[in-house]
Amino acid sequence: MAEAAFGVQLRRSRQAAVLSLRQLATRVGYDHSYLSQVERGQRPGSAHLARLCDRELGTGDTLATAYAEARPLPRPAGPPAPTLLKTPTAGVDVLEAVRRGLAGSVGKVLHADEWSAVTTNHARDFLVTPLVELLPELTGDLQLLRAEATETSAAAGWTSPELAVPTAELSVLIALTLTGIGRLRVAERWWRTARAAADNSAEPRVRSLARGWEAISGLSERRPLADLLELAEDALALADRPSCSARALAARAQILAQLDRAEDARRALQDLLAVTDDLPVQPVGATSLFDWSEYKTSWVEGLVQAALGETDSAYVALDRALALCPTGSLRERAEVELVLARCLVLDGEVAAGLAVAMRVLVELPDQWHTHYLYEAAGRVLSAVQGKDLGRAAVRDYRELLVRRPYHNRSVGSGSSYA
Repeated sequence: MAEAAFGVQLRRSRQAAVLSLRQLATRVGYDHSYLSQVERGQRPGSAHLARLCDRELGTGDTLATAYAEARPLPRPAGPPAPTLLKTPTAGVDVLEAVRRGLAGSVGKVLHADEWSAVTTNHARDFLVTPLVELLPELTGDLQLLRAEATETSAAAGWTSPELAVPTAELSVLIALTLTGIGRLRVAERWWRTARAAADNSAEPRVRSLARGWEAISGLSERRPLADLLELAEDALALADRPSCSARALAARAQILAQLDRAEDARRALQDLLAVTDDLPVQPVGATSLFDWSEYKTSWVEGLVQAALGETDSAYVALDRALALCPTGSLRERAEVELVLARCLVLDGEVAAGLAVAMRVLVELPDQWHTHYLYEAAGRVLSAVQGKDLGRAAVRDYRELLVRRPYHNRSVGSGSSYA
């Protein structure tokens, strides 16, 4: 397909320049979702766009020439072809095809440094981008990774574990994103792919990363706690740096608290605090899902203390988490506030706690609503006991919990609804 050929060339040139899709879109004055469609072959692009990208990427006239050579022929009249990710179901189908293809591609040669830059950009964007906007970009990169792996392997005739690292990292991001939009069963399959790719890489950091995030996400997916604890223990055993240890201990502390193993949870929390003392201070704006930041430690501290009923300590930790959490991380800030609301309810301030929780759900723009958010919101309701369950505010809050706008959004549709 001509559009796909130009799109592949554009994506390769962008990645070689170590630019994210959003960064290039800002430079050339186009919407990032449009550029994403061009790279995936859904849109033909234009000669003007090709020239702008050549200028910004320093590629001479490579893209302009590629566009001219790949200029699409006129199409016969008829119904429009379906877009790659027009609906959540279609998007998941595409992801499943990619996932199966990657299982046979892991281990093939790839430019490791370029893919490292790609996954690093995605890990940073993850915290400041609505998940329904992020998923098409992740899918596009996974498709390119698979295509390049197959092409390079066929040409070279030998394999290398280098591809396993970006495959694992992108699979972790896909699994977290799918959980966030409520596709829990599909997410679980991607967690398996992430672990398999990580194990193929033989890199302890990546193996620990995949297991640590799966254990944390699994709490919101309501998977068996014994299985999640095993993942957390494996992640801790594999950890080869403080950030990996911190992630594993954060998972372990939360799981133990849910298992009502209070003393073990407190010890895990103390271990987490000790490990994070050794973490380097991150510059402002450098927060990444693959790193571990101080605000995450305070957030986990508040979560565990709330689960154990130690609300006085939880308030202090959660206030510290909000003070440290980047203002652009809207999802995470909202989840922290919901833990504060839960603490208020546990302390008998039911009206105040429900008011905080309802404010969070109403004021947070719909595109930032996720399954993780509603799991946190559900814990606020579960803290309401006895006669307080008959309050009118509880009925209103239940109605908000049923809404879940992310169920009605098209994958990759921006702010429009299906």
